[in-house]
Amino acid sequence: MTGFDLQLLLSGPYHDWLLHGLAISLGLTAGTVVMAFPLAVVVALLRLSSRAPLRAIGTAYVESIRNVPLLAHMLFWYFGAPELLPDVLKRWLYTQDIELIGALIALTLYTAAYVAEDIRSGIRAIPPQQLQAGLALGFSYLTAMRLIVLPQAFRVTVPPLISQAINVWKNTSVATVIGVSELMYQAAKVEAASFRSTEAFAFATASYLAISLLLTSASLAYVHRYHLRT
Repeated sequence: MTGFDLQLLLSGPYHDWLLHGLAISLGLTAGTVVMAFPLAVVVALLRLSSRAPLRAIGTAYVESIRNVPLLAHMLFWYFGAPELLPDVLKRWLYTQDIELIGALIALTLYTAAYVAEDIRSGIRAIPPQQLQAGLALGFSYLTAMRLIVLPQAFRVTVPPLISQAINVWKNTSVATVIGVSELMYQAAKVEAASFRSTEAFAFATASYLAISLLLTSASLAYVHRYHLRT
């Protein structure tokens, strides 16, 4: 077989497989972003806490997660973690989509460690007088952070947070090692069934590129709108 069979990508069962994989990857990306962001905020606040035990917890989380490859996290949450659960819970878990659950947990914990550092940098970029003013007005520490500091910090950290979303989108491809039927898994499945590796992996490559460029454009538009205009 020679040439590029565009029809394989536009219709038929292989087309459906690839679209299914794309949908799973997008869903995994969205789920990770939604779950990782609030966890990252908590970790960032722990890292900035004036209490040494809380700072130690936040630091331990970030360092233990960031210094282990994502692949190891993925394999642990799929193969290792379920074996630590009680038998009843383990049996229930194996009746669910354990591959997708394991991938989502691994990606969430991994991403949160990186996002927490971006948020922490954003918080530190806000003058400390802002927090002090909130405390002087009678707000509690958490209330002052929520109403005064964090909204400003999030504005500063939007571009790096979008970059982290791009990383999540690309990192979903690692989930193929535990059998999640995401985009790379389906591309490999199409290649094995049709022997059309060029078409299958061209679709995957174009999909990763298109979504990444879309998110990059959103980041540039945000910077232009809020950081370059005065």
